[in-house]
Amino acid sequence: MRLQELIGLSVFDVEEGKQIGKVLDVLLSSDWKIEGIELESKGLFSSSIKAVLWEDIVAYGEDAVMIRNQQAVRKMEAENIQLTFVLGNSKLRELPVLTSDGVMIGHVSDVYFDQELGNTIVGLEISDGFISDLMEGRKWLPFTSEMTKGESAIIVPPLSEERLEKGIYTANE
Repeated sequence: MRLQELIGLSVFDVEEGKQIGKVLDVLLSSDWKIEGIELESKGLFSSSIKAVLWEDIVAYGEDAVMIRNQQAVRKMEAENIQLTFVLGNSKLRELPVLTSDGVMIGHVSDVYFDQELGNTIVGLEISDGFISDLMEGRKWLPFTSEMTKGESAIIVPPLSEERLEKGIYTANE
């Protein structure tokens, strides 16, 4: 499943069947695991966000994310968030992907995780620009533990461009 598919989904409390909100962003740890989701919030200039940790998510599908109960929604200080997918200073989407020997592979357009493995990232969808995406399609780079997120780029091992796979990863979707 792609992280982009989680953005905008309604979030429901399983105990009461009440809609709690919608997914605004996905929170990630520095070791490339999904930590939780950020919910839409009314406070525009608040230093905290409404979040649900991954372990409090009961299920998710193409239409909704199901959480244990309303107590699973907690406030987190924005400054304590290491990585996000879409928003903020530490977002992954649109970051350049460079090999450690200086070759530009493209930019992150999406992040894939395997639903059967839980919150484990399995690869990055790489865009090489709009025209290239139309002509050749986006490429998929399998995740390796050598990938690191720097301040303004994701650094991958040399020869990673040879590991790029054509088209979009579709396993387990």
